[in-house]
Amino acid sequence: MAQSADLGWGFLAAQVVSEQVIKKSRFITHLFPLTDPEAARDVIGTVRKEHYQARHHCSALVVGPDGEWQRSNDDGEPAGTAGAPMLEVLRRRQVSDILAVVTRYFGGTLLGAAGLVRAYSGGVSAALDQARLAHKAWRDIVQLEVPAQEAGRAEHSLRTFAGRTRGAELAAVAYEGQHARFELGLDTPARAALDAWLAAAPFPASLQEDGRRLITIDG
Repeated sequence: MAQSADLGWGFLAAQVVSEQVIKKSRFITHLFPLTDPEAARDVIGTVRKEHYQARHHCSALVVGPDGEWQRSNDDGEPAGTAGAPMLEVLRRRQVSDILAVVTRYFGGTLLGAAGLVRAYSGGVSAALDQARLAHKAWRDIVQLEVPAQEAGRAEHSLRTFAGRTRGAELAAVAYEGQHARFELGLDTPARAALDAWLAAAPFPASLQEDGRRLITIDG
């Protein structure tokens, strides 16, 4: 599908774990999809139990459609050297509904404040490089209904339309007896493009407006 310029904040599609070693200290970064800030304590607790011998479990959390809820914790590292740099990476990369936890096994060599900032922020950045992100955007929702005998041709045509039309997503397909129903999410230019598509469609199709929703868009 073609991506629109209004995708905004990204959302983690699946958990990510990555690791780096800096001057004999191990930094293990976990990224968790998370939509409830109250659940963060339990998730961090699980990481603590798994890595009970580690000295620090620093964290950063961003939640909300526009990343409006944010929190960080240095967990014993010098103030401002761990949680805040981790949070800054999430903000800069515009990723929300995410909890980042970086576990540190101390290797015996002090890194200094600048070194800690680089290690913790770099761990989150490297993990995000491995992550698959989805995006959410506001779209006008329409339902298209076509006769069942035209469903295959209509689905192929609509997938082609969504793939080449910026701001258009084919969100759902359902077969209902004598009809097939296609749900599309459209921004304003794509909505006009759909009208042109309907006018040229070689099969009957009825359209119903279905309000406006925040929908998930892969990629």
